[in-house]
Amino acid sequence: MTDQLTRETVEPVVARARFDASGLLPAIIQQEGTKDVLMMGWMDAEALRRTLTEGRVTFWSRSRQEYWRKGDTSGHAQFVRAAALDCDDDVLLVTVEQLGAACHTGAHSCFEVDPLEPATASSSPSSGTTDPTGGPRA
Repeated sequence: MTDQLTRETVEPVVARARFDASGLLPAIIQQEGTKDVLMMGWMDAEALRRTLTEGRVTFWSRSRQEYWRKGDTSGHAQFVRAAALDCDDDVLLVTVEQLGAACHTGAHSCFEVDPLEPATASSSPSSGTTDPTGGPRA
């Protein structure tokens, strides 16, 4: 196992991360244990540094133009348990211990608020599913 990241050792990770044109990186927040996807937030380089070295998830608020930590006002905090950049280094996955609700609406997950019912397809070639144009599958 590697040593925990510190302010002194985090810079190679920050340099590797591929931020978008606005200097932001999407961060997916996942519940430790259940693997529930709780929410998505944005991080700039400093928010990434803070998240990886302080043990609490820090985001950059695009609307308020300031840093915020989940739970500082609500008490519904996120404690970092693991983190990983994806294979392209342009998305961060943070596994957390979530205290209370993750969503500002009070829901456990931001993705429980408005569930959709998309069309689904079978992975079985003999299932008789239709092609994307709606016709029978050949």
